Amino acid sequence: MEKILVGLKRVVDYNVRVRVRSDGSGVETDGVKMSINPFDEIALEEALRIKERGEASEVIVVSIGPSEAQQQLRTGLAMGADRAILIESADPVDPLTAARVFLELVNREQPGMVLLGKQAIDNDNNQAGQMLAAIWGRPQATFASKVEIQGSTATVTREVDIGLETIEIDLPAVVTTDLRLNEPRYVKLPDIMKAKRKPLDITPLAELGVGTATAHAEVAFEPPEERQKGIMVQDVAGLVEALKDKGLV
Repeated sequence: MEKILVGLKRVVDYNVRVRVRSDGSGVETDGVKMSINPFDEIALEEALRIKERGEASEVIVVSIGPSEAQQQLRTGLAMGADRAILIESADPVDPLTAARVFLELVNREQPGMVLLGKQAIDNDNNQAGQMLAAIWGRPQATFASKVEIQGSTATVTREVDIGLETIEIDLPAVVTTDLRLNEPRYVKLPDIMKAKRKPLDITPLAELGVGTATAHAEVAFEPPEERQKGIMVQDVAGLVEALKDKGLV
């Protein structure tokens, strides 16, 4: 396998308390720490480990987003990726558009595997990987907790509702990563300096010829209701009465 394509999405850091803008138009991002989507970071770590085992020759990281996403791509390069591609778009793209963008890059790069996080922590759609596999016409293995490469096939252990499922798929294929697949490495200062010299190509989304029309629109955002304060009751009768007052019994 020559190449592995890895998607990196720029999201609000998972340690940051998410706040909705005062006008309800979206999530506040001004002055907020942004990072690589954690599941995508796991996907990159797995791609690097595959390369280090001699089962791939190049790891390419890809992001779709604003110019600021170069920061996340440089982090990916510092982790060990060989080169980066930014598909620049000022507006967010939906999962189907993201899948179409990746299909264009797949046709250009001809990777042996596309590794994506199973979902992004900002919208939790869990759709892009499956959509890419469908329009690419190639196998998929989602929710991976273990990946083994044997020539032109991959054996993937998946996390499913009833436990673990192991499947074998032909390559090239799409694999989406789950939380327990690995522990991403820390980036060291020398690696950050080396990453500045690695190639990062920027292509406007419009130049790909990918349609960006979507069948849905996000019209409003609002924070969840504040959790109500609990009350103390003296006995079972008091508990039943409190539940009746709330209309729960």
